[in-house]
Amino acid sequence: MELYNLIINDKEIVSLDDVFLNEYNQKSIQQLIKEHKFVDQLTQFGLPVNNKILLQGNSGCGKTTTAKAIANAIGKPIVILNLSNVVSSRIGETSQNLKQVFDKAGREKAVLFLDEFDQIGKSRGSDDKEVGEMRRLVNTIIQMIDYYPKNALLICATNHPEVIDTALLRRFQLRVNFEMPSSEVLDSYYDKLLATFPSEMQNIDRKYGVSYAEAKDYAFTIVKAALIEKLEKEEKLD
Repeated sequence: MELYNLIINDKEIVSLDDVFLNEYNQKSIQQLIKEHKFVDQLTQFGLPVNNKILLQGNSGCGKTTTAKAIANAIGKPIVILNLSNVVSSRIGETSQNLKQVFDKAGREKAVLFLDEFDQIGKSRGSDDKEVGEMRRLVNTIIQMIDYYPKNALLICATNHPEVIDTALLRRFQLRVNFEMPSSEVLDSYYDKLLATFPSEMQNIDRKYGVSYAEAKDYAFTIVKAALIEKLEKEEKLD
């Protein structure tokens, strides 16, 4: 398959200020960014720089946003895998598609972001045919990860780390857990989301116990309804 069909053309630039992380995750990500900032100095002391990261945990809690923010912070382009086009019914074709994407990211010294990593890195199943095919795919991915350039960065994300092959999991030097945000963190997130709207639209009933993505969709739906109601009233007065 053509390379341009294997990656997602996403030009969104995300700042670390746009990412809501707990204190532990903030420190982990900041450490990672600083390692890449001082990569030459660390290398002189024989210290390895982490360049294989797994973001794991709840859906909608900021894994993709975090990957984009890291790429922006270290000044590297981001290559995002188009999983739906990469995966083929034939394992060999899937492996070749992945190799094209890995090669492109390596050449560009980029951040390669593989979302839903569990879909291509599953533990081997019980069916004999599936075992052989999955073993070949997993072995191919292991080789690509092992030989991924040290001046590039691989970030994988999954909602289901428990189904990923253990041999793959061992390749990641850093694993960052994403959990559902607390009410306090969600309040800060709502404050930032609503800050750009008129004051009368900022005082909404807030929903808790949800992910950032769910909170954003919920808040924007209420704001849109309020704005449309306001516009309709203005239209009647004209």
